[in-house]
Amino acid sequence: MLRGIRGAILDMDGTLLDSMPIWHEIDIRFFEENHLTLPEGLSEQVNKMSMEEWAAYFVREFGIGGTPDDVIRRIEEMAAEYYRAYIPLKPGAAAFLDFLDGHGIPYGIATATYRSSAEAALKRLGILERLRSLLTAEDVPGGKTTPAMYQAAADLLGTAPEETLVVEDALHCVQTAVKGGFLVAGVRDASCPPAEWAEICRLAAWTGDTLPELAAKLSCERGD
Repeated sequence: MLRGIRGAILDMDGTLLDSMPIWHEIDIRFFEENHLTLPEGLSEQVNKMSMEEWAAYFVREFGIGGTPDDVIRRIEEMAAEYYRAYIPLKPGAAAFLDFLDGHGIPYGIATATYRSSAEAALKRLGILERLRSLLTAEDVPGGKTTPAMYQAAADLLGTAPEETLVVEDALHCVQTAVKGGFLVAGVRDASCPPAEWAEICRLAAWTGDTLPELAAKLSCERGD
């Protein structure tokens, strides 16, 4: 068994799925529907918020009609188109799951994405049936803004934080997992700014530019 790791919690967007670019497209389309221009940098800003937070922010700051729940439902509809049909796995993602399977490490996904979209993409890509669990922001209020989602995912795996690997591509998620006492690994996504990647490298126990590179580094940490 890899040293100290008895379970793994995997991020989905930007870690297993090459999906980060579509969220900017969705934001543009949503603002156009509401006769607005998407402000520069807004997609990156709201990416760090929970589902409830960014929906309320859109309504409050931009005068978008309806309630935050209406905003959430509409963006879910738009996202579903991409997840059902187009979004691919990141290179090496399936091999990384094979790597965990080979070491007898059960794993689940914790994602801020809608459950309907996540299940559609993971089923199409042959990943859903391999998971021990799937948690979304709809299951845990606040999403990844607190360690609660990671703790809930670890509970489903039956593992303690100090023996549970969390694999993430976003700095704010790495910070949250570290705060929760988890073993944290960072994998680089093209959407991650260089300064944030440098901070991920400082905080995470392991990092890799790709999932295969991360697996190779984890393999060097073998226990008895």
